[in-house]
Amino acid sequence: GFGISSGGGGGAGGGAARVAGVLAAVFGGSNLQVSGPTGAMTVVLVPIVHEYGASGVLTVGFLAGLLLIALAVARAGRYMAYVPAPVVEGFTLGIAGVIALQQVPAMLGVPAPEGDKTAVVAWHAVEEFAREPHGAALALAVPVALMMLVGARWRPTIPFSLLAVAAATLLAQYTHLDVARIGELPAGLPAPSFGFLDLSAVGSLLAPAVAVAALAALESLLSATVADGMTVNQKHDPDRELFGQGVANLAVPLFGGVPATAAIARTAVNVRSGAASRSAAITHALVLAAVVFAAAPLVARIPVAALAGVLVATAVRMVEVGSVRAIAGSTRSDAVVLVLTAAATLALDLVKAVVLGLLVAGALALRAVAKNARVDQVPLGDDLPEDHRAEEHALLAEHIVAYRIDGPLFFAAAHRFLLELTEVADVHAVILRMSRISTIDASGALVLKDAVDRLGRRGIAVYVSGIREGHHRTLDALGVVDELRVSGRVFDSTPEAIAAVRRHLHDSGILPADALGPVPVESTR
Repeated sequence: GFGISSGGGGGAGGGAARVAGVLAAVFGGSNLQVSGPTGAMTVVLVPIVHEYGASGVLTVGFLAGLLLIALAVARAGRYMAYVPAPVVEGFTLGIAGVIALQQVPAMLGVPAPEGDKTAVVAWHAVEEFAREPHGAALALAVPVALMMLVGARWRPTIPFSLLAVAAATLLAQYTHLDVARIGELPAGLPAPSFGFLDLSAVGSLLAPAVAVAALAALESLLSATVADGMTVNQKHDPDRELFGQGVANLAVPLFGGVPATAAIARTAVNVRSGAASRSAAITHALVLAAVVFAAAPLVARIPVAALAGVLVATAVRMVEVGSVRAIAGSTRSDAVVLVLTAAATLALDLVKAVVLGLLVAGALALRAVAKNARVDQVPLGDDLPEDHRAEEHALLAEHIVAYRIDGPLFFAAAHRFLLELTEVADVHAVILRMSRISTIDASGALVLKDAVDRLGRRGIAVYVSGIREGHHRTLDALGVVDELRVSGRVFDSTPEAIAAVRRHLHDSGILPADALGPVPVESTR
């Protein structure tokens, strides 16, 4: 069904399932993965087939295999952990919608209209059906989908998809329904060949290959993570999994198969059935090869509408309603990312949708982190000796302002920091307490330098205390505290800075001479 939906034909889908099923199991990084053609990959392949033809898809698959191996060598598998859950759920929700829309022409029994935008093609198919309605295909597709959905809830262990397709095939055969059939399938695999490879077209096919490789990596690592979560003692190797998928996609085009990846649904069935080693996935591919070899003439009679019903039910079952509802209701940011990723999957393509989802999720995360950055004016009392005279404390408070900077000082929070800091007025000195800055980047350092310069031009002396060890490099590289260090205004602790400010105010004639007393250096920063 996935082979037909992608435009490569049933043989291309079956070949991919057999070849990739064995190679990905042997060379991959998961003991539980089942690989082959998938609905998500079908979504990506449709426009490629439309633009470059069947041979172009084989070349794209071969190039994608090389890219996946390169990702494995670069040890890129670890970065899957950084994909947020709303992006994954939105991605899955969008894929489900695209797969269902792809089946509309077959379910209605009309020729697939031209175009690579799934929603537009589905709408044109509905218009064509409305002009000349005929219900034979619909009468097969809808019961198959319902039988799968209801049966899965009633008896999950019974393969209702097979029973439904068999029933639909028998009904179509003995009532002589005028519906499209799968047609003849090759019982075996063709001899391996590089005949599809056109080196002159590699440049134009590189971008689609990147999309296919990105999707294969994303779906395979996601599937492996899901499989690990369903077991107690299994843990996949993400880089080896990328390598295994790369080897599989290098070999599949040689046998005329469409690009393959790990299949989340088949992997989940594998785990629930008690799989504990790679032998299960290898057995899956070998049994599939035997079934196709023995039953190719029977498979050829299956109505395409019946397969469309199977894929629609598959799309519905892909959506975890509880998980989607939980993420959508958790925070407004998560809901935005989920909806945007799903909508982009429908309107654009899967890779662009994931990239867009990651960008939006990253921007919202930065916004949330930036909100945690604070510049608070703090009293000096905690940093002065206990026996400090009340009148001197009041006098110091009239002329010194201490600010404690909490959280990250980076580009997303820097502008607000500058505005808050430079609003200080009617003081002679400012102490910047920096020990609670968690991270600082070039933008934050430059804004800090600008704030120090602005305060200096207004005649306000700036003192700095508690710079953390890891922040010196950034500050020194941009010359943020060079002048302060030369003039002796950089200190390890706040009490040291207060003592220096007192001397400065005394020398300026602001504090009386008897206000100068020893200030013990404490650990407070």
